[in-house]
Amino acid sequence: MRIVSPYTVLGFVVVWTIVILLASRQFLFNAHQSWFQHEEQKMVQELSVKLDNLDSRDTRQLNEVYAAVKRVEVMLHKIQECLRSDNCSEKKNRPTRSAVTTQPATIEPSVAVLVIACNRDTYIRRTLDSLLKHRPSAGLFPIIVSQDCGHTPTANVISSYGNRLTHIKQPDLSDIVLTKEKKDIKNMKALKGYYKISRHYRWALGQVFDEMGYNYVLVVEDDLEVAPDFFSYFSALQRLLDRDPTIWCISAWNDNGKPDNVDLQSNAKLYRSDFFPGLGWMMTRRLWKELQPKWPEKYWDDWMREPAQRQGRSCIRPEISRTITFGDKGVSAGQFYRQHLQYIKLNSDPVNFSKLNMSQLQEVSMYNGSWLCAPDSYTSG
Repeated sequence: MRIVSPYTVLGFVVVWTIVILLASRQFLFNAHQSWFQHEEQKMVQELSVKLDNLDSRDTRQLNEVYAAVKRVEVMLHKIQECLRSDNCSEKKNRPTRSAVTTQPATIEPSVAVLVIACNRDTYIRRTLDSLLKHRPSAGLFPIIVSQDCGHTPTANVISSYGNRLTHIKQPDLSDIVLTKEKKDIKNMKALKGYYKISRHYRWALGQVFDEMGYNYVLVVEDDLEVAPDFFSYFSALQRLLDRDPTIWCISAWNDNGKPDNVDLQSNAKLYRSDFFPGLGWMMTRRLWKELQPKWPEKYWDDWMREPAQRQGRSCIRPEISRTITFGDKGVSAGQFYRQHLQYIKLNSDPVNFSKLNMSQLQEVSMYNGSWLCAPDSYTSG
């Protein structure tokens, strides 16, 4: 009988052990792979459900993050420009007789361009195209379109611009409840639109100032076209709005801006006005905090012109308008458009307002012109 060597037995055992281990490893690998695939599919499904269940609060938070990122980008860009130009030190702006003086370079905060929209899909496209055509920087002037009315064609137009703007929607689309006091007002049912407009403005301004955290807002209606120097105008006057407490808004509009009423050769001329012009105007967070608690139910623009709100303060407006309106359809049924608004002159020769000495606008002297609205306080640019 042949005796098997112990070494042979040991070798046989080792070989089979290795075979078994390799087989077990392959089995475990396949099992783990199957488990990982299952978990991956499960995570994808859970993530998909969470994305589908995003509510308005989540959307608002995303908008806030987006706005914050834009502001950081603007600040970094301005710092880089400042360092490249070796002009970072603040210099005192010395008085000069010349109307053209270079202002010191500063880091400008971003201004939210709030576009108020409802159900005029052809109008909103023209307005957005005009703003985007002349906007110098998405960081300095992020566009936020606030839509009321729940009008799908208008929403589709706004959404088609993608990440070039932010689209928010007024959640309260309820009808206006007519209390006994309101029912006594003549033609109240026909004028519900003015209540809804005021409600929308309050919500939209609250979103931009309170939720997104901007310090400045430039309000543009969905039936406005802007001039080539529209953004240059507001960039330069933003600083004046900050430092002069007697100025409470900057407007791009001249109510008396028909060609026969203006000096077409003085497109850099600006005025202090006792009248709130609207139609493309800028306000601060500080003013919003003052107005928000008493915001009116209706006719918000007429309310802004009342002494209780104005408190002796002025708006800056140009000799030649930096906006025109093409809105012959709307709540007002185009009555003022056909009589007056369609004839307003839009500035076509750009002015570099950053090179103008805006300090002159802090001096007030009356302008004894003949105006359709309130008399203006005149100061040449």
